[in-house]
Amino acid sequence: MRTLPARRCTALFATLLATLLPLAAAAQAARTAEPHVKQTVLQDESVRIEELRVRGLNTRLVVKPKNAAEYEVVPAPGGRDPSQGRLGSQGAAGQRVWNVLKF
Repeated sequence: MRTLPARRCTALFATLLATLLPLAAAAQAARTAEPHVKQTVLQDESVRIEELRVRGLNTRLVVKPKNAAEYEVVPAPGGRDPSQGRLGSQGAAGQRVWNVLKF
C-alpha cells in the first residue's frame, strides 16, 4: 500500500474542506429558512375578513360583520377526510368559533 506525504495529505484535506464547507452552510440555511407568511384583508360595506396563511395553508380566518359579533373559522387539519365535509360538525372551510368573553 502506498502512502501520501504529509504535506500532500494536508493540502488535499484543506481543498476538500474548502469545497464542502460552503455546501454544508447552504444546506443549513435552507433548513432554517423562515416560512412564507401572507396576511390578506378583504372588506366591503358589510363584512371584513382577515386571513393568515403560513406556507400556503390557511391558519387563521377572522370574519367581522358590521352588525354582528365577529367570529373565527378554525381550519380543518390538512389530512382530514373530505367525505366528512358538510355532514360532520364542521363546514366546508372549517369550524366556526365565537369568542364570548374577551379580556
